[in-house]
Amino acid sequence: MPTSPSSARPTGTLAAAPVGREPQHGPDSGRRRGRRLAGRFGTAGRRPPLILLVPACAAALFALLPLGYLAVRALQRGPAFAWDVVADTRTLDLLGRSLGLTAVVVTACLLLGVSLAWLTVRTRLPGGRAWSVLATLPLAVPSYVAAFAWLSAEPGLAGFGGAALALTLVSFPYVYLPAAAALRGIDPAQEEAARSLGHGPLGTFLRVTLPQLRPAAAGGALLVALYVLSDFGAVSLMRYDTFTRAIHTSYRASFDRTPAAALSVVLVAMTIALVAAEARTRGRAGHARTGTGTARPVVPVALGRWRPFALLWCGTVTAVAVAFPLGTLGYWLAVGSSATWDLGGLAQTAWATFGVAAAGAGLTTFLALPVGVIAARHRGRGAGLLEQAAYAGHALPGITVALALVFFAVRYAYPLYQQLPLLVGAYAVLFLPVAVAATRAAVLQAPPVLEDVARSLGRRPWQVLREVTVPLAAPGVAAGAALTFVVCMKELPATLLLRPTGMDTLATRLWTETGAGSFAAAAPYAAALILLAAVPSYLLGRHRT
Repeated sequence: MPTSPSSARPTGTLAAAPVGREPQHGPDSGRRRGRRLAGRFGTAGRRPPLILLVPACAAALFALLPLGYLAVRALQRGPAFAWDVVADTRTLDLLGRSLGLTAVVVTACLLLGVSLAWLTVRTRLPGGRAWSVLATLPLAVPSYVAAFAWLSAEPGLAGFGGAALALTLVSFPYVYLPAAAALRGIDPAQEEAARSLGHGPLGTFLRVTLPQLRPAAAGGALLVALYVLSDFGAVSLMRYDTFTRAIHTSYRASFDRTPAAALSVVLVAMTIALVAAEARTRGRAGHARTGTGTARPVVPVALGRWRPFALLWCGTVTAVAVAFPLGTLGYWLAVGSSATWDLGGLAQTAWATFGVAAAGAGLTTFLALPVGVIAARHRGRGAGLLEQAAYAGHALPGITVALALVFFAVRYAYPLYQQLPLLVGAYAVLFLPVAVAATRAAVLQAPPVLEDVARSLGRRPWQVLREVTVPLAAPGVAAGAALTFVVCMKELPATLLLRPTGMDTLATRLWTETGAGSFAAAAPYAAALILLAAVPSYLLGRHRT
C-alpha cells in the first residue's frame, strides 16, 4: 500500500516543510507556536503581555506618587539645603538606630518564624494544627498595643529593647506564614533522595530544604524589615528615636516640610536597597514543581526527647505574643473605672473599621496581582523596577503618604479631599508589598509549564491569566488579601490624617484615649481591634494547616 508523503515524514521534524514557511497543522506546529509564545511571555520571556504590563505600570506609578511629593518638598529650598539635612550627624545617628533595630527584629523573626514553621509542619508536634493557628494570631495585635502592654507591666522596657521586643512579637508571622506554606509545598522525594545518599537530617535540611525555603523566608524577612522601618506606634510609645518618629516630630514642629521630606527620601533609599538585596537572595533557580509531588504525605519527624522543649518553645512564644497583651487588656477592662462600654459607638466604630479595611485590601490585591505575576514569571530590569516601585511606599511613614495624597487631592482631585477613597488609596500605597509578596510566592509555586501548554493550545495571554495563573495562585492571593486586611485595620498615622470628618476607626479611638492617658478607656477599643483582626488571622492559620 503506498505511503503518503505526510505519513512518511518523521513526526516532529521540519525537513519536508516548504522553505520559508512553517507547517500549519499537526503536533509540530503546536510545539513551535508554544515555544514562540513561551519565549515571548513565559518564564524566560523578554517582556510580559500588555494585559499584565499596563495595570502593573499603573500600580507602580500610583505607588510612586508619594515620591513625587517628596521630590517637590525636599528640593523646595534647593539641593544644598536638602543635602545638609541628609548629611547631618543627627540623620546618620537615626540611620544607625533604624538599621540596628531592623536587623535585630528581622533576625529574631527569622528564628521564630522558621522554627515554628518547621515544628508545626514537619514534626509530630502534639496539637500542631492548634499551634499553627496560634502562630498567626499576633498579626491581630497592633504594634502600639503590644508596646502599651509591655510598658504598662514594665516601664523600664522603654527604649531599644522594648521596641525590638514589641515589633518582633507582632511581626514574626510575616515569616512564619510563607515559610510554613513553602515547607508544605516542597517535594519530599528530594529530601528522601538526599537521605538515601547518606545525608543526615541536618545535612538534608541545609542542602535540600533550606535552599527551597529561602525565597519564602527572604520575602517574609523583607516584609518585616519594611514594617519595622515604617512603624510609628511602637517606637513612639517606647520613646526610641527612628526615622519615622523623627519625621513625625519634624512635621508637627514646623510648617516647613523640607527637613521631614529629606529624611523620608533617605528612608525610601533604604527601602530600595532592601528590596534589591532580597531579590538577589532569591537566586535564578526556579522553585515550581511540575506536579503535586509524591502521592503519599510527608512523613513527619519524630521529636523524641526533644518534644517537651518543642512544646515549651511554642508555648512561650504564644504566651508572650498573644496571651500577655490580651491579659493586660483584660486587667485594664476589669479594674479601670473610666472604661465605659458604649456598645452602640463601639459597634459603629468597628463596622467603619471593617468596611474601610476591606476596601483597602480589595484595592491593594487588585493592584498587586499583575505586579506579583510579572515579578514571578519575568526576569529582567523592567520587572525588577516594577517590583521595587511597588515596595517604595511601604517604608514611608503613614503621615508622609497621607500628606502626599492630600497634596495631590487639593491640587488635582479636590472632590476626593477628606473622602473615603483617599484613605483607601493610602492603604494601597502603604501595603502593596504585602499583597505583592504573597502573589509572587503563590505564582512561583504554580508550574509555569501549564501556562505554556495553554498558550500552545491557542489561549490568549488574558485567557491564560484567567484560566490558569489566577486559579493556581488563588489560595496564596487570598492569603495576601487577608494579611492586607489585617494591617489596614491596624494602620494609624495615615488614618488619623485622611479619615473623613466624623469618622473614627478602632485604631484612631485607641490612640486618642491612650494619648490622653486614659488606658482603661482605650482598652475596649483595643480589645475590639484585636478580636476583629483575629478573625482573618484565625482563618488564615486554618487555611495554612
